[in-house]
Amino acid sequence: MDLTALLPLLIILLFIPLFLSGRRQRRQMQEMQQLQSSLSDGDVVVTTSGLRGTVVDASYEETIDLEIAPGVVTTWVRQAVREKVKTTEDAPASDSAGSTGSTGSTDEKVTDAAEKADDSTPGRTSS
Repeated sequence: MDLTALLPLLIILLFIPLFLSGRRQRRQMQEMQQLQSSLSDGDVVVTTSGLRGTVVDASYEETIDLEIAPGVVTTWVRQAVREKVKTTEDAPASDSAGSTGSTGSTDEKVTDAAEKADDSTPGRTSS
C-alpha cells in the first residue's frame, strides 16, 4: 500500500480523539459554569481547595460569601466553587423522624454484622 494513502487516514485517526476530548471538556466547563451561576443562599458547597462552607450571600455577580464556621464568613470568587454538596435537606426524606429511624436501622445492621462476625470466628463460642 502506498504511504500517501495511509497519511490522511493516520491524520484522521489522530484528530478524532482530540476532537472528542475537546467536546467533553466544553460540556464539563458549561456544567461547572451553570452550577456556579445557580448558587443560592443556604447551599453547601466545596471549593477547589477543599474547603466546605454554606453560602450566606450569593447576590454578587462574581463573588459569594461562605460561612465556614459558626460566625466566620469569608468571601470567595464564584469560580472557586467545585461542587454543591447534597445535604439531608436536599434528600427526599419526608420528615426528621423518618431520618432518625433510618439511622437506627443502620446501627442495627452494623450490630447484626458484628454479631455475625463474632459467631463466625473460629474457636469462639457464643455466650
